[in-house]
Amino acid sequence: MRTLNLGILAHVDAGKTSLTERLLFNAGVIDKLGSVDTGNTQTDTLELERQRGITIRAAVVSFAIGDRVVNLIDTPGHPDFIAEVERVLGLLDAAVVVVSAVEGVQAQTRVLVRALRRLGVPFVFFVNKIDRPGARYRDVIETLAAQLAVRPIAMSSVIDAGAKLARLETLSPGDEPLFSALCETLGESDEALLDDYVVAPDRLTEERLGRCLADQVARGLVHPVFAGAAMTGVGISALASAIATILPARRPDPDGPVAGRIFKIERGWGGEKLSYIYLNSGTVRLRQSLDLPKGPERVTAIHVFEAGRVHGAESLRAGQIARVSGLAGARIGDAVGCDSAGGRVHFAPPTLETRVFARRPSDKAALWLALNQMAEQDPLINLRRNEEADEVFVSLYGEVQKEVIQSTLLADFGIEARFEESTVILVERPLGIGAGLQILFKEPNPFLATVGLRVEPRAPGAGNSFALEVDVGQMPVAFYRAVEETVFETLKQGIFGWQVIDCHVAMTAARHSSPASTAADFRQLTPWVLATALSAAQTVLCEPVDRFHLVAPMESLSGVLTLLAKSAAAMTDSVIADGVARLEGTMASQMIQGVQQQLPGLTSGAGTMETSFDHYAPIAGQPRMRGRSGPDPFNGAEYLLRLRGVPI
Repeated sequence: MRTLNLGILAHVDAGKTSLTERLLFNAGVIDKLGSVDTGNTQTDTLELERQRGITIRAAVVSFAIGDRVVNLIDTPGHPDFIAEVERVLGLLDAAVVVVSAVEGVQAQTRVLVRALRRLGVPFVFFVNKIDRPGARYRDVIETLAAQLAVRPIAMSSVIDAGAKLARLETLSPGDEPLFSALCETLGESDEALLDDYVVAPDRLTEERLGRCLADQVARGLVHPVFAGAAMTGVGISALASAIATILPARRPDPDGPVAGRIFKIERGWGGEKLSYIYLNSGTVRLRQSLDLPKGPERVTAIHVFEAGRVHGAESLRAGQIARVSGLAGARIGDAVGCDSAGGRVHFAPPTLETRVFARRPSDKAALWLALNQMAEQDPLINLRRNEEADEVFVSLYGEVQKEVIQSTLLADFGIEARFEESTVILVERPLGIGAGLQILFKEPNPFLATVGLRVEPRAPGAGNSFALEVDVGQMPVAFYRAVEETVFETLKQGIFGWQVIDCHVAMTAARHSSPASTAADFRQLTPWVLATALSAAQTVLCEPVDRFHLVAPMESLSGVLTLLAKSAAAMTDSVIADGVARLEGTMASQMIQGVQQQLPGLTSGAGTMETSFDHYAPIAGQPRMRGRSGPDPFNGAEYLLRLRGVPI
């Protein structure tokens, strides 16, 4: 049987969770429709999701449509949880992008469509809420083409849009107006079809058009648009038929080598780690050892998502998603077995950071443990602890995420927490090339190790890297591994205390004294040597810069441009059409919130602005220092004293 990993994606409140409920109901896997408003949907299971009426964590439901099994993944729509969305996209075979017929294309719609196209995930549109006052189906289709640079094909005709009794007519590929629309749109990428359309249209059967449509959807060339109302069920059968016939599925091999990916982690009632695995190939059985990046782990329990339910099983087969127990060392994004399920998704980094306190001093230790468990479930919640000042910091994508963390700490761990005002996270980049060297048995090196390191800048966005430029046979492998791991850990705090990015580190000298040297000698010496190399290279402090897309009425353009100028925005594109101005450019992340707060007042509530991380740019002026956690390797004397436990 063929399987399809299907994502349901949308801007918040477009109705994707309601669509999920309706698909499950029509497939016969639930007996009663849930409601976001009443908080009893199948996929929004977190108490906070029910309270807020938004999706925060990706959820999985499996069911059958026709001859294929659909693993449906409901994902968040709020931009603060884009990391949760992006880590799921790498699993998807296809997606349904839900757009409200009333609000049309919104900020997160653009972000999601760009991400799908970047990752090569095919998708169709579902224009929801055609029965709501203000619904405008044809206008939305035109907006899809204009604002998202896609090639939409209307697969439905809406009658009396915006009325409670709005009706839907499913168009047949062999009849007008869909026949001409299909031939003209598909013919742009298929010369044979276009020739037949002009010369011999009788050759273009519904079957041929269907095959061509499915092929071009799979290649991301066209994007069929379906319409309906998820709350009432109008148009759902046509969408379900498209899921079963148009979207590309796969035929997994349960007899192949084990290959899959962990895309979500939770904690069970007893605190045990539960890993969500999609298996692309092979079969995993109970009590089997799985190869993970940190070493093999034994499977102690398997719960498979099947027919709308989760049930215990003796095995997990290719094409299935399961919740697996026993993988204590698992992390989100880990490959299982041989990784043929695709590479890691690269996330835009969180650009905000806030200090978090426990309201009750007795909860300090519990707060740190709870945040570590939450970071385990979301690896993009980066934690930082300043042990000297007993301070804990957490990185964020937005203020709503802060509220969610605060509510989760109270609901799941019983910890009342408060947060300081969020600040922008800066980074450091190497300016030049620098080297550091400490030699075994030579003062002032007290460690039984020789370590030489060279640092040099990499291209912006390239990330950090490590290489060996020494004879790897002269020392145990564990010593080289200790140096590499410590290098990446040390780069989290550069000269000014911020993370160092786009830096290449090469190990240029290595020596040990057998059998006295240990991996600890290399772990303790490496930060000191790396700090020397970074100090010689020097680093420049950089701030995050966002790309923005702003839409505002023409009459408010003057005020908007003045606001952007005061915010030091750099314009890259501007289009004025039909009384609407569309502006694109870049702006320092720290200015974004101020612009978003003033935009509604300047545009009478009609202006919208979407933003996404673009790059880091150097900051002029005096560098802003960040409090350091742990011994400071940039102060050699203090570093050595701290390692010896001498009070400073």
